Amino acid sequence: MVTTFLNVAKHPEPYMIGSGWSYQPLPWDCNSGTACGRSEELKDRCPVRPAEAEPQTGGGTEPPGAGPLAKGGAEPRKATAASVASASGSRRVRRPPSLGRVAVVIDPGSGFIKAGFAGEHQPRLVLKSSSWDRPLLPAVLGCERMGGVTRAHPIKHGLVVDWEALEGLWERLLVGGLRVCPEQWPVLVSDSPSAPPVGRERIAELLFEALAVPACHMASTALLALCSTGAFSGLAVEAGAGVCHATPIYAGHSWHEATFRLDVAGSTLSRYLRDLLEAACPHLQLRSLPRKAITQLKKRCCYVSLDFEGDLHNQDRQHPVSVCLGNGSRVCLSSERFRCPEPIFQPSLLGQARPGLPALVFRALQKVPITLRKRLADTVVLAGGSTLFPGFTERLEMELDAQCRRHGYGALRPCLVAKPGRGTAVWTGGSMVASLHSFQCRWITRAMYQECGPRLVHEVFN
Repeated sequence: MVTTFLNVAKHPEPYMIGSGWSYQPLPWDCNSGTACGRSEELKDRCPVRPAEAEPQTGGGTEPPGAGPLAKGGAEPRKATAASVASASGSRRVRRPPSLGRVAVVIDPGSGFIKAGFAGEHQPRLVLKSSSWDRPLLPAVLGCERMGGVTRAHPIKHGLVVDWEALEGLWERLLVGGLRVCPEQWPVLVSDSPSAPPVGRERIAELLFEALAVPACHMASTALLALCSTGAFSGLAVEAGAGVCHATPIYAGHSWHEATFRLDVAGSTLSRYLRDLLEAACPHLQLRSLPRKAITQLKKRCCYVSLDFEGDLHNQDRQHPVSVCLGNGSRVCLSSERFRCPEPIFQPSLLGQARPGLPALVFRALQKVPITLRKRLADTVVLAGGSTLFPGFTERLEMELDAQCRRHGYGALRPCLVAKPGRGTAVWTGGSMVASLHSFQCRWITRAMYQECGPRLVHEVFN
């Protein structure tokens, strides 16, 4: 038996990833027009780092591009005004040229919200999505009481349930975290593949009316996950804190009718692990253990079994580990280590009569046209923190192959792409996309929004 020590000391919120505020551009090969080690599909999309994004020296804390503009010393650069002309009964939007400003990239997830600047390797900040406290309000959806205040959970299962809390969280993130003036920075926001269309209108209202940003762009998390690997076609398999998705993408466009979701993800697994440990160690009173400690146990000790039933019934194939918690207690995990993530593959363990993630991935492949099925299966990109369990990739690949053979698709061999940094793949994809020179004409500016209203997002981003 292996004994490890688990430090449950609370991290300050927000906490930073990486070292300080130093600017770290992505490894683009701008001479050849391709991203190093990336797909040839990016050949004509070499990003150009704006002049404002020079590396900071001396360990400074200013974001890239934070000169007199960010400090309020000079007027912000005006974006080219947009015009909307009527042609054949529909409105055509003339998009502006480059805004000349490094963009802020935000990936709002159910568990964590990640934010940083376009062209960088990693997000500058990672905040818990519930990091917004406010006075106690009765019967507010998505809130829980904590010591006289409500801790809001603005996003649940990938969908926004509390827009007021989301506005407060984003304002805190931009002003207090990234130290930027929202009125001067374009913002790229990721969007859930299964979010309702009206949600994008609400995001546009929040960005332009509440935060007064000069421009915004919204992109599917599935597309950004693919972009993080340099691909624009493939199948994105996302497993985060609140929801799992299987989304086919072809040439940058997603198939909504072939998108499937599963509301069993990281947060559900953490609660399930607590239940398993309480059943195995009733004397430890684990209900009083902080949720963060359970999450750390899950991340450090749990893994996906390649033969769940065999491992469950054969103790010789289990690998118990004893963990010393920060409060001095000790807990032993045995079968709980691989039983915890199993509901992603078998939701029936939680009493849910729905297929697991491998079955949903296969259904997504079945839904796409047969002429494109093999091409998308050749690039199955994994993204999200819940795909980081040891054995997750091998188990998913094994079950996908079994599904293909069982349904007569023996020639279809899905190829999984599992990058080490896939926990932040969506944010990284947004950082790469927003730094492309060819992308700079794809923003919705404030002038366009004021002229056309929030419904413009459907015309521009769909």
